[in-house]
Amino acid sequence: MHDNKSFLCFFLFSVHFLNLADGFPRSLRLSCRLSACRGLVSALRDGKPNAVVQVAVLDVREQSLLAFSCTEIVQGTRDPLFLTGVTFPPDCPVFEEMVVKLSVYDVKDKSSETVRLVTPPTAFFPHYFNSFLPFSSHALLCPLLSQISLLFCVCRSSDDLATVGTVVVSRLKMGEIEDGEADHITADVKGQKVGLPYLNRNTSPPSCSKAQKSLEFIPINLHTQRMRVTCPRQTDAFYDVITVGAPAAHFHGFKSGGLQRLLSRYENEKKSTAYQCIYYGPEQTAKAREVLSSVAQLQPLITSLSDRLLQAAQQHSAEGLRDGLKALADKTEQFVHALKDELVKGALLALHTARPGYVSRSQTQTHSSPSGNHKDPIPHHKEYDEEEWDRVWANVAKSLNSVIAMVDKLQEQDNNKQDSVPEQALADVITSHNPAGDWREQLSPLLASLRESVVEVAGRAQRSMTFVLLQEAVCSIPQGLSLQQRRDVVFSQALAALACGFVMRLYAGLEDKGFLRQLHLVGVVAQFESLLSTYSEEIGMLEDMETGISDLSRVTFRITEAKSDEPGDLQPIVSGRRDHYTVEVPLPRQAFEALPEEIQEGKPLQVYPVLFNVGINEQQTIAERFGDISLQERINQRNFDVLDGYYKSLSDKVPSECLPCFQMQTDIKELLETLGQNVVTKKRKNVEILWLAGTICRRLNGIRFTSCKSAKDRTSMSVTLEQCALLRDEHQLNKDYFIRALDCMRREGCRIENVQKNIKCRKYAFNMLQLMAFPKCYRPPEGTYGKVDS
Repeated sequence: MHDNKSFLCFFLFSVHFLNLADGFPRSLRLSCRLSACRGLVSALRDGKPNAVVQVAVLDVREQSLLAFSCTEIVQGTRDPLFLTGVTFPPDCPVFEEMVVKLSVYDVKDKSSETVRLVTPPTAFFPHYFNSFLPFSSHALLCPLLSQISLLFCVCRSSDDLATVGTVVVSRLKMGEIEDGEADHITADVKGQKVGLPYLNRNTSPPSCSKAQKSLEFIPINLHTQRMRVTCPRQTDAFYDVITVGAPAAHFHGFKSGGLQRLLSRYENEKKSTAYQCIYYGPEQTAKAREVLSSVAQLQPLITSLSDRLLQAAQQHSAEGLRDGLKALADKTEQFVHALKDELVKGALLALHTARPGYVSRSQTQTHSSPSGNHKDPIPHHKEYDEEEWDRVWANVAKSLNSVIAMVDKLQEQDNNKQDSVPEQALADVITSHNPAGDWREQLSPLLASLRESVVEVAGRAQRSMTFVLLQEAVCSIPQGLSLQQRRDVVFSQALAALACGFVMRLYAGLEDKGFLRQLHLVGVVAQFESLLSTYSEEIGMLEDMETGISDLSRVTFRITEAKSDEPGDLQPIVSGRRDHYTVEVPLPRQAFEALPEEIQEGKPLQVYPVLFNVGINEQQTIAERFGDISLQERINQRNFDVLDGYYKSLSDKVPSECLPCFQMQTDIKELLETLGQNVVTKKRKNVEILWLAGTICRRLNGIRFTSCKSAKDRTSMSVTLEQCALLRDEHQLNKDYFIRALDCMRREGCRIENVQKNIKCRKYAFNMLQLMAFPKCYRPPEGTYGKVDS
């Protein structure tokens, strides 16, 4: 044994498994919880021990003892409350009867690496507990009697003269966990039970594979995590977070920077080679795509609405005429507004100039010959009239105004005619005089003029915007193709994470009418928290991530009804082009039919992605003292503006009752003001920016993401800190238990299991020197970190 722990007592209890002959489900992990020890006695520290419970399994067949696990150390109390659970993994030897040994120790010195058993290893075994473990393929239950929730084990000294203390073992209440392994850690917080399951899905590559070419489009270490809080006096609460490695082109490397720097450099190079083509910037090419999309969508709509208006005139339907005119006017005004841009006018001139034989007014005067004998082999186009586009574009509005005036005139004549006819003769007048032909004949030429104007304007706009895109394509070869591929790689990773988060948030809010109303009226915010430094290669990762997250604003979601409830029919489907993507999310029929009508009809659901970054490691220390953190400052300021704009739009369209209720009384507007002050404040490692952004996101029904280089180490520190903060702020976690709960979550449960899955080792990739640069609340407990390959 070791010499820094005094042995207090130990006891055994046995576990029986039903139907073991039918085969034990090896995918299960058995979980129990050492709830507390009571009345422990120590010869040191005024009789108040530093208690720790070690767990071992006795193999009755091999007659051997397998040391398995231990709780955290609870210092200076006779009645320690343990937060750490004990989980028996599938590879643990399980037989028809399993005997578990619990040993209670008094730790003298936490920093010592050796321990010695002060008292002889004699023990008293008060009881053998025969118990049963009911199980199914989806349920996890602790190895205790099925009819009790607490087991009190009285421990006495070896001579049976004195009571040493009591160990309390509690049964876990766990729901069904499907399609994966699950680990649970539980803690009683003022009578509340907290469960932290971790779903282990093998669909995302581990962090050590991020530089592989074949995996470059797949997000690194993408995982979903849910903390569930239950309390007898309150409604259950749960908090979701998605963790993912920074969306970045790891295979391509960051020697020359990331997308933000590469794209800026590329645009400058295109300007310097503008003699080969006409340079149009990213904003202009994006506008060209937007115009082409609007024209393609609105032109056929205007044509069909014109036919609908003529049909209403044919039927002499005043109501149909009124409704048809309203729809036609709305779409035509959208069409006119979409083309009200100097880019269209300028591109038309550039297109005309680029044609062979173009002659400007000055060239016409210079080359005019008095003899008229000179003949140019290239036919010249007529001189371009820059005001022609304005006239053609204005004709659409004029034609629409003529249609509106005619409809108003027809309706007024009809009303006057009906008012002047006696009521008894009205039926005869309607029968003898059918004005339908007159209405159609008067409207038909005006609508034809409108359609012709729209066709002419659409044709010119399509030619000019296609010209803009062709110029961009000419300037983009070949370097642009490489940059576009890099951008596609980063966007693909970000999109996969967003789709995962959106689906998770949608299913969590299917019964929340306020959230569904918010979803179709405004959309949902997706807040990405990043812990990357602004130094060395991580600044390139951050530049990639910034561009990838920004590109997510081109994504909309649409909810559809699934063909069946089979998993294959419930998978999201991505469609579209680079300028716009749509993610279709199929829902089971019953869930789909409960959605608001607007969502069922396929209304596009908007997502507002925002990114906040604060570096916390030793490289960020170097950047803050000797380097440049302007990228981080710009990212945080710009995304604060997006988040603030989203909140203002939400406030205008959705009542505050639709937002979730939190114990924190601080108003969202006040939180935003504080965040705004922090993003412009010069403060090193200002992690309050991340805390405020995360809080605001949850208050706004948003989707939370947390990232670092591999979503394994720094991410684990941030996620566990956020979970403990939620327990403190929303569920009255006593401040005396905050650090213990934080250490417990980092030592046991889903985050350390995430590390194990990625690098096959239960150690965070930190060393002592690195951790000295971390903010204190982001440092893991002793024994959970070391030098490992990550």
